[in-house]
Amino acid sequence: MTDPTEEEPADCWTGWRAATEAALYGPDGFYRGPEGPAGHFRTSVHASPLFAVAVARLLCRVDEALGRPARLDFVDMAAGRGELAAGVLAALPAEVAARTRVCAVELADRPAGLAHRIEWLPEPPSGVHGLLFANEWLDNVPLEIAETDSSGVPRRVLVRRDGRERLGEPVSGAEARWLERWWPLPPEEGLRAEIGLPRDEAWASAAATVERGLAVAVDYAHTSGTRPPFGTLTGFREGRETAPVPDGSCDLTAHVALDACTRPGGRVLRQRDALHALGITGARPALALASTDPAAYVRALARAGEAAELTAAGGLGDFGWLIQPVGIPDSSVGRKALLVDVPDHEEQ
Repeated sequence: MTDPTEEEPADCWTGWRAATEAALYGPDGFYRGPEGPAGHFRTSVHASPLFAVAVARLLCRVDEALGRPARLDFVDMAAGRGELAAGVLAALPAEVAARTRVCAVELADRPAGLAHRIEWLPEPPSGVHGLLFANEWLDNVPLEIAETDSSGVPRRVLVRRDGRERLGEPVSGAEARWLERWWPLPPEEGLRAEIGLPRDEAWASAAATVERGLAVAVDYAHTSGTRPPFGTLTGFREGRETAPVPDGSCDLTAHVALDACTRPGGRVLRQRDALHALGITGARPALALASTDPAAYVRALARAGEAAELTAAGGLGDFGWLIQPVGIPDSSVGRKALLVDVPDHEEQ
């Protein structure tokens, strides 16, 4: 941490929220690059097409719960280069695909070669009837970072473009109230918290576009019983974790307090349990298939390996799924769409 008494121009220092906004989404920001997220880190979408298959199955369940409307919406938040949107469309049954409006929401330019029927939007459309799905979006919503000083007072962390930090003013107002409610810091010097208020607001705004259906956020997550004492802010560049430097050269990410984002009626599941409920189990094929149809056995074995990666404890399987329903009938098909039989994150 830099000595705050050093003589430097005041405009060299900003909060992490402003620094991250510029580094990720500014004119030359990380997410504006041509290679997209897949060039730097591996999400569930990139790990296996089975993830898109599972999301398509969830969309079909929502479709059934809504009575198979004439227009079914699928909204892919933070769509990257449209991989999930295209994968879900390809995995849908023909009858459902014919009724589905697919919207990819992303600030970067539309990628070449994306199917024309996939709409490319800078923000989600209103009046969604269907499924809004945000995979690894909230962890990139910029936020402020607080750190306790030598007196035990939480202060905003200021940062320069080269990654050097120093402490700023005490946290106050709505941010202080958020910390007190969701991530209280003991009065011990050096403890840190990521103030998730902008993520709560971003999720509430996105979920509000759903008129009937389901909003789902999938992300690295922690809840009130598992807050890390020094925060989770980190960077990723070319597939490797790196120091978080807000100069546009790397991704900047921090795990999400999904319990704080949850609106009334919502709940948080683990990815491995949600995917198991959607038929992605990682079960190995019967060995007898190797004798009767070796090619099919090899394909099934590869799918099992991919499913195992998506559901692995200590990896992607530990991601949180925030399930937020809107206007889904309380019926057997509605409960199936809401993954009601899957235990909550806190119950596991």
